[in-house]
Amino acid sequence: MFDYTLSATDGRARAGTFTTPHGDVPTPAFMPVGTAGTVKGLVMEEVEALRARMVLANTYHLYLRPGHEVVRRLGGIHRFMRWDGPILTDSGGFQVFSLTDIRRIHDDGVDFQSHIDGSKHTFTPESVMEIQRTLGADVVMAFDECPPGGCDRNTAENANRRTLAWLERCRTRFDAIAGEREVPEQALLPVLQGNIYDDLRRAHARQFMDLGDWAGYGIGGLSVGEAKDDMWRTLEVLDDVLPTDRPRYLMGVGYPDDLLEAIARGCDLFDCVAPTRNARHGTAWTSEEGQVNLKAARFREDTRPIDDACDCYTCSRYDRAYLRHLVVSAEWLPMRLLSIHNLRFLVRIGEEARRRIGDGSFEPWRRDWLERYRKERSAA
Repeated sequence: MFDYTLSATDGRARAGTFTTPHGDVPTPAFMPVGTAGTVKGLVMEEVEALRARMVLANTYHLYLRPGHEVVRRLGGIHRFMRWDGPILTDSGGFQVFSLTDIRRIHDDGVDFQSHIDGSKHTFTPESVMEIQRTLGADVVMAFDECPPGGCDRNTAENANRRTLAWLERCRTRFDAIAGEREVPEQALLPVLQGNIYDDLRRAHARQFMDLGDWAGYGIGGLSVGEAKDDMWRTLEVLDDVLPTDRPRYLMGVGYPDDLLEAIARGCDLFDCVAPTRNARHGTAWTSEEGQVNLKAARFREDTRPIDDACDCYTCSRYDRAYLRHLVVSAEWLPMRLLSIHNLRFLVRIGEEARRRIGDGSFEPWRRDWLERYRKERSAA
């Protein structure tokens, strides 16, 4: 039910197809984030119109509200979200670890307090598998410890040790649940850690591969505060180690330039809340002007679309002047319209990268695109 077919390469960049029970995902691909079972501000028909193939939902948030058993009784995560395509659920680990003042990490798992009502909970590898198996997403992520960017080596080593031990427990419980009751076809993906220490990254990857054959690999612990050069070097290290016939999911990365840099270093799948979060603050991405904030007075009478090259609903219907008016008037509509644009912008990057990898023009196109994008962003 799960397969990855590599169809073309250009340098380290890869084009392929990730096959799941709910459809194929051509890669490279950006996956919109539906944290609480919704991509903020959009109905799922609009997400489909973006040509997004796969979306995310968050274990931590759905566990707290409405509860994974409620989702199961309502038909599972696909029916609950009204999304017929592939879904990935993260482990909730990143959210739990971000609750710095209200959580305690130990070898068995993590004790934490709900950010909603302060109630006390514990996530263990076993309970996280139970939650994700119950939600019913196609791809589920193993419970891992994500240390902060720039942490010392000892902290990174301890996180690697826990993550490896937790992965074995996740797999044991993941397999056992399938023997206890009927569950949908699902793939369990491990999450590689090691911070920015090259030898720890290599060792962790090899340890994971020694444990068995995985349907893909999550790359965690990046874009969490480390320098960009360290992130790019780490991806190159992993590209030299990971098998070529499995998808690589770079977790939590989704700014346009970061996406292209990561694709160039062998990554296939991406997610990030930045497209909708930026939209809520009036910020949009463009191919010719970099990142723009539509609150700026220079857009007061600008009748161009956000991006002349964009084929999204927003760019086909609305101009910058109107969108600026909505943003400065604190209307709700621009949050939706800019979210549609920003998400489509990232989906299009994946589509164009795939085409360029296929015809061998990826690297010059990437270089020119990044030079233009970054120059305009710096000028702004």
